[in-house]
Amino acid sequence: MSGRMNVQVSPGKEADLGALTDIYNHYIRETAVTFDVTPVTPDERRPWLLSHPEDGPHRLLVARAPGSGGQVLGYATSSPFRPRASYATSVETSIYLARGAGGRGIGTLLYTRLFEALRGVDVHRAYAGVTLPNAASVRIHCRFGFRQVGVYEEVGRKFGIYHDVAWFEKPLD
Repeated sequence: MSGRMNVQVSPGKEADLGALTDIYNHYIRETAVTFDVTPVTPDERRPWLLSHPEDGPHRLLVARAPGSGGQVLGYATSSPFRPRASYATSVETSIYLARGAGGRGIGTLLYTRLFEALRGVDVHRAYAGVTLPNAASVRIHCRFGFRQVGVYEEVGRKFGIYHDVAWFEKPLD
């Protein structure tokens, strides 16, 4: 498959759960992008999937290769920023791509569709945490109008190394 033009984006569904879990587990096992350290099963991941309905502020959009049963290439989410009620109009966004899917515009397509879906929804701000270094993630967030608002230094330890997390903010209304 070449380019992002053939990629299909739609809300995540139960049938995607295995592929979405596989993508996330790659980041758990191989990177410091997420601070989770133990791979998860699809059953453990199901509540996360179900917490992202097709409407409202908390979305899950999945990119697939064209055709029926197309390979899942990645996903983007808007999730609750914090559990307390006063944070309800803030979301935390993220993108995870399958191995080999980077550099083809799939992340850009996912974020474009995610922010289109959030238009008109009662969401005031989007936030994103980026484990450093991660030039590609910093670049895409800046391209979408996020600005860095701070860095938590050595906030997480994974693979025996302390990692900084940069926080980005984007106004949505």
